[in-house]
Amino acid sequence: MAELLVRYRWWSLTLVVAVSCLAAGPASRLELDESIESFYAPGDPLLRGYLESKATFGGDEFVMAAYEVDDPASEEHLDDLARFGDELSRVPGINSESTQDLSRVIRNPRALEVVPFLMRLPTTKRMLTHMSRQILIGDDDRTVAVVMRLLPEGESPVSRRETFAEVRRIAAAHNPPALVAGEPVQVHDMFRYVEADGWVLGTASSVSLMVVILILFRSVRWVILPLLLVHITLLWTRGLLQVSGLKLSMVSSMLTSLVTIIAVATTMHITVQYREWRRDHGRRESLIFTIRQLSAPIFWTCLTTAAGFASLLTSGITPVRSFGIMMAVGTLLVPLLCLLVLPGGTLSGRRDADPGRVFAESHLMTMMSAIASWVVRRRGIVIAWSGLLAIGAVAGLSELRVETDFSKNFRASSDIVQALQFYETRLGGVGTWEVGFSAPRELDDEYLNKVRGLATALQELSLPGGNRITRVVALTDGLDPVRKLPKPGRGLFGVLNRRTLSEALETLQILQPEFESSLYNAERGRMRIVLRAMEQQPAEVKLKLIAAVESTAKKYFPDAQVTGLYVLLAELISSLLRDQLLSFAVAATAIALLMSLAFRSLTIGIVTLAPNILPILLVIGGMGLIGIPINIGTAMIASVSMGLTIDSSIHYLTGYIRRTRSGVAHAEALRQTHADVGRALIFANIALVLGFSVLTLSQFIPLVYFGVLVSVAMCGGLAGNLLLLPALLDVAYGRTVIADTDGDPATEPGAVDTASGADAELT
Repeated sequence: MAELLVRYRWWSLTLVVAVSCLAAGPASRLELDESIESFYAPGDPLLRGYLESKATFGGDEFVMAAYEVDDPASEEHLDDLARFGDELSRVPGINSESTQDLSRVIRNPRALEVVPFLMRLPTTKRMLTHMSRQILIGDDDRTVAVVMRLLPEGESPVSRRETFAEVRRIAAAHNPPALVAGEPVQVHDMFRYVEADGWVLGTASSVSLMVVILILFRSVRWVILPLLLVHITLLWTRGLLQVSGLKLSMVSSMLTSLVTIIAVATTMHITVQYREWRRDHGRRESLIFTIRQLSAPIFWTCLTTAAGFASLLTSGITPVRSFGIMMAVGTLLVPLLCLLVLPGGTLSGRRDADPGRVFAESHLMTMMSAIASWVVRRRGIVIAWSGLLAIGAVAGLSELRVETDFSKNFRASSDIVQALQFYETRLGGVGTWEVGFSAPRELDDEYLNKVRGLATALQELSLPGGNRITRVVALTDGLDPVRKLPKPGRGLFGVLNRRTLSEALETLQILQPEFESSLYNAERGRMRIVLRAMEQQPAEVKLKLIAAVESTAKKYFPDAQVTGLYVLLAELISSLLRDQLLSFAVAATAIALLMSLAFRSLTIGIVTLAPNILPILLVIGGMGLIGIPINIGTAMIASVSMGLTIDSSIHYLTGYIRRTRSGVAHAEALRQTHADVGRALIFANIALVLGFSVLTLSQFIPLVYFGVLVSVAMCGGLAGNLLLLPALLDVAYGRTVIADTDGDPATEPGAVDTASGADAELT
């Protein structure tokens, strides 16, 4: 096959160019799915409840702009607030009829026209102000907010991005400047950072790896070839995803940087091997020998890496599953494109044809040989220390916790975190959710008594540590004060005359036009109570509060169900710990089977697990011990790292087996493999670690954690494959008799005969 690939290299390049042209169109149309629905599977009961509530009550996608002022109720400020609210209402994408602020509530023009008597009463003003507490005015009587309802995306004349940008522009221009928040803004900002990260991380990883390759190989050609391979792989991957109907997800900003890392690490091995052959052979022969020698290990390394990514399909979080599919596809395209692109790229032209050698490379080889000798002599110490480290890591697993504080996904200096902190301390938080239940088509006092009782119970609900709901809004909160308002023209100003339920509903409709419709839908027979809670809370506290609310509500209404963005985001992350462990188990099992199949030896399949699982256990256990929480980024560390670190094992075993098959003694084979393959592993892992470290530039904190911790796992995996793997091989094969075999050992990976007669061969 190697001769055919080299002979028909121009046809291969022509095929690549043709397919790339076909993929360019679909790839350019690949979109980022920014909806909250993209986090969940279509049939998920939590998502279904959320969508049903949106359909029943018109959706609760609110944006708030808040600021601090000395005297919120002064006429001068109310005039300014009215102008500010009017300007925000005119922003495309805002439902102008639903905008609320203190000025509109107190100076309701329709109420002044229909019930002027009521609007002149101080009691009415106090009632309306009380109803607006922690919504339009803070308990400190200094913080005011304008609350805007978004038009449904299908009805908006502009995108959400344009709407939020204009709202923020107006808010920043106000005196004093206002801070903008709201759960739709939070979700949008998350995707905005992810989208921006895609370009930044892709560019940073490409530039940094170009520098590394140039330093290591001192050849512009061997800088261009990996980058060409990367961009073709990305183009094909994006084209395939779009044709398959998939969209980019929340963690997709890593697609470019990860494909870059994997492709560059793969070409590192090819470059090192090709360079060695070029010392004694021509370019064509060297490339043929390199393809023969590395095609099998590269195929299996990419397959095991893809298996690590594919294990993310076990996740309960849709963006994580989508990311697993994307990366598996991209990883599997790497070996194919290596075979199609590199022959033509390597043999075209004569200028700068060969990669150079890095300074002091011979000293590195000598050091690696010495390390191998030390490992063989001290294998018991290496294995014992590895076992102790594993025990300590397992102890840390019990300390793992999940992070659902949304603000922890962003840097403290970001706009969204600054706004969240303002709302959390001044307006009772931004965590908006609800408890919904069935309702009669005609309200009566008996039913409303139950609603009132539930609202009171929820307001009084308090968990250990003082965690509670900061605001409860029920229909009775509007009806009860209205029924106490005097009727004009009856008795002594009607003070002793209570309004009937129907009169109270009619008056409430005048004073607060959307109050009833936002909480009660007679046609669908549904009622809800809207809740507000702090967003910046530990995960376990937030989930306990949600459970306590639902449990309390079911005592009054057995069919009660909690929902809302607050609940969706909290429950979304609650499955991360299970996902982490399950995907890790699946990845380890799949990779062990693939290794056993690749080398036709169950022993090798099992032996290779230890040096690759140990560093991952240390990282995950260390997270528990030092308090790093599981988030949507760190939940992928185990399976992804497993798929990447096993690559070093495959290349190491291939080199070791080839040497033992050629008749080299076991200990000497380890030394030679350490010096030759170990050097390539160090180069490849430098590229991997540097590439993952680029993720620390991300604005999305889960990706920062992912980059740092995977880099640590990569370093640990390299150490495991250079220390623990040879120690285990010495235990398993140190006293075996190496079979004499025919064939060219340099081009045909061979077999190690074990004491029982089994063999291990890379196929």
